[in-house]
Amino acid sequence: MKIKSSIFLVMAILAISVVPMVFATDVGTGIGVTINTEKFTPMLFMCDNRTTMDDNQQNGANALSLSERKNNYAFEGESIHWTVLAVDKNKIEAITDVVGTAGSTQGTGNDVQVECKRLTGNINGANTNGAAIDPSCGAKILEENLSWNADIMSFYDCTLTVETPDSMHGEYFLTVEAQTADAGSTTMHENEYWFLNPTIALSTDGQLTFDNVRPGTNAYSDTLLVRNDAEAGSGVMLDMFVSGTDFYDSSSSGARCPTTNQLALTNFRYFVTNGAYSSGALKGTNGIDAQGYTPIPSSTDISGAQRMMRYNTAIRGASPSSSVVDTDWNNGNALTPGAEMALTFKLSMPEPCTGNFDSGQLLFWGEAI
Repeated sequence: MKIKSSIFLVMAILAISVVPMVFATDVGTGIGVTINTEKFTPMLFMCDNRTTMDDNQQNGANALSLSERKNNYAFEGESIHWTVLAVDKNKIEAITDVVGTAGSTQGTGNDVQVECKRLTGNINGANTNGAAIDPSCGAKILEENLSWNADIMSFYDCTLTVETPDSMHGEYFLTVEAQTADAGSTTMHENEYWFLNPTIALSTDGQLTFDNVRPGTNAYSDTLLVRNDAEAGSGVMLDMFVSGTDFYDSSSSGARCPTTNQLALTNFRYFVTNGAYSSGALKGTNGIDAQGYTPIPSSTDISGAQRMMRYNTAIRGASPSSSVVDTDWNNGNALTPGAEMALTFKLSMPEPCTGNFDSGQLLFWGEAI
């Protein structure tokens, strides 16, 4: 009987040991989470700081600057300047480069011409301390109006200068591009289209011959055409000028006119028409005679020449952006590509005068405007 009781006790202990033990009324489990941050393609916004600048080397006869250029062409040394706002929502440091580009198509991937300079400090109301973004930048992503955040934003200054015709000649799209290492590149919305370093030229049609002129009389030439022969498609408009030199007899014939062997340029004048304009409109003023013929200044370069079509500066207005009278060209003195001015010259031959004066020049000049 004792043996049976011992076996039963062991079985009871084993039965109790397999009963689960409960310590609380809550139970839980977990699941893995995957989060991928967007690789934000940077955005560029052009702010209201686009300017154009002359090279300050060839100011010509009228000192026009590139800011007065009417059409989309530019020459070596002239430059275009933009201030842009760059935005990268990952971090502004993700932008590796902001550059000015030029190419035959719009968009990214064109040839890099200039590296833009990152700006710091106060810039149009925005600064690294958190002021508002300049409204002119139009900084908006879909419906989100952006507020200044130095961690994801920066301003850049970009100045692209036109190089020599060897590397820049023809028509190009110009813009600013932001580049990243792994999120692609983007440009500002505004692409510009320029004809860089177009060839400019003048041609003349006709000859100036004063034959068998009687001393003490006026002689008139056939009408001469001066044409703007700028490169096709460039749209280069030329402001037109004229100058000349005195004349001499190259044959050593004992010329005298009237007191020395020189026929002075002051004996020549010209009459010019261009569309609705003519030099006769100001006859009797600005040295223009009663017939509308204008004296010619003595010079062998454009800086000493005068506009072919003189005009009354007193009636000219101020430019829209200036409170002073502008120095801009007037329509009557401008030639579009392929257009001509018609000039007739008058020689008032002194008395006495003898000799054949074949050494000297009348010079025509065109300045891109």
